[in-house]
Amino acid sequence: MTVPASLPPLPTSLVGSYAQPEWLIDRARLADRFPPRVRAKELWRIAPEFLAEAQDDATVVAVRAQELAGLDIVTDGEIRRESYSNHFATALQGVDVDNPGTALDRSGHPNPVPRIVGPIRRTHPVQVDDLRFLRAHTDRVIKMTVPGPFTMAQQAQNDYYPDDASAAMAYAQAVNAEVADLFEAGADVVQLDEPYLQARPAAAREYGLATLNAALEGITGTTAVHLCFGYAAIIHERPEGYSFLPELAGCPVDQISIETAQSNLDLGVLADLSDKTVILGVLDLSTPAVETVEVVARRVRRAFDRLPPRQLVLAPDCGMKYLPRSAAEGKLRALAGAAALLREELGLLD
Repeated sequence: MTVPASLPPLPTSLVGSYAQPEWLIDRARLADRFPPRVRAKELWRIAPEFLAEAQDDATVVAVRAQELAGLDIVTDGEIRRESYSNHFATALQGVDVDNPGTALDRSGHPNPVPRIVGPIRRTHPVQVDDLRFLRAHTDRVIKMTVPGPFTMAQQAQNDYYPDDASAAMAYAQAVNAEVADLFEAGADVVQLDEPYLQARPAAAREYGLATLNAALEGITGTTAVHLCFGYAAIIHERPEGYSFLPELAGCPVDQISIETAQSNLDLGVLADLSDKTVILGVLDLSTPAVETVEVVARRVRRAFDRLPPRQLVLAPDCGMKYLPRSAAEGKLRALAGAAALLREELGLLD
C-alpha cells in the first residue's frame, strides 16, 4: 500500500511541521539558533503548568489551518516540539540530556546533543497521545512524523556503543516500536525524518539503509521517509542533487519525500524510484513570498514524464516551522489550488 485508498489523485500534505504561533513559542529565539537536539524549554512563552493545554490549543489551530487550506493529509504540525527530532530523542532511556555531548550539525557547527551513556530503550510510547489527539480533531487522513534512527544517531554523542552503527541500530529498535504503536493507535501514514542520510552519505551507505530497514521491520501501514537539504532558514545553499537517494529503491518504505522547489532539482532522480510513491516538495520555503497556483503546478508538471500522477503526493520542500503563519497559510492554499488545477487538467476528478 502506497497511498491510503480514500485519498484523491495528487493528494496534498505537510512534510511535518507547521508554523507555531508567536504566543506559544519565541519565534525570534527559535530562528536565531540551530534546531535544538536537547531540550530547549526556554523557547516556550507559556508557564510550565499551562504549557500542555496551550500546545493542545495551538495544535487545533494548526489542524484547522490545514483543513481550511484544503490539504488532504493532515499532521499535528509538530506544534509540541522544539525541533523535529528532540521531542522523541530526549524521551528515550540511555541518553543523558542534562549533561549533553557535542556533535557537528549539517552546517558544520558544533551543537549540544544527547549523550548516549547506556542502552537506548523506548520505555513508553512518546507520540501516541499526540496521534490520538490529532485523530480526535480531524476526519481526514492523518500522518505522524518520527525522527529516523540514522539521523538521531548522527545527532548524538556516542559514549556507550562500540560504534555509531550499533547506536543507530539501537535507535532503530526504539523507532520500530513507536511506529507500530502509532499505527495501532490509528495513524494512516507514519513518516520517518532522515535528513542526515543526505547530509552524511558515506555513513549512510555503510549502515543507513540497514538501520532504516530495521526500523520498518514488521510494519504493515503506509510509511514514508523524508530526505532534505536542511531548513531553508538555516541552510541557505542547496546542492545540485541528492547524495543519497537511489539507495532507497530497495527499502521497504512506501513513500519517499524529496525537495525540488528551492533547489530546482533535476527530476531525473525519480527514475530510480519508479516503484515508490514520491512526496514531491513543490513549495519554496526560503522566502515568505506566496507562490501562485500556476507556479506550483508548473513545478509538479516537471515530474509527469518521470512518474505517473497517481504516484505523487504534493507537499512543501520541508517543514514550515520557520515561516510566518500568514505565509504558511498562503503557500498551503496555493498547494491545494495547484492540485485541484492539475486534477482537472488531467481528467482525474471523480
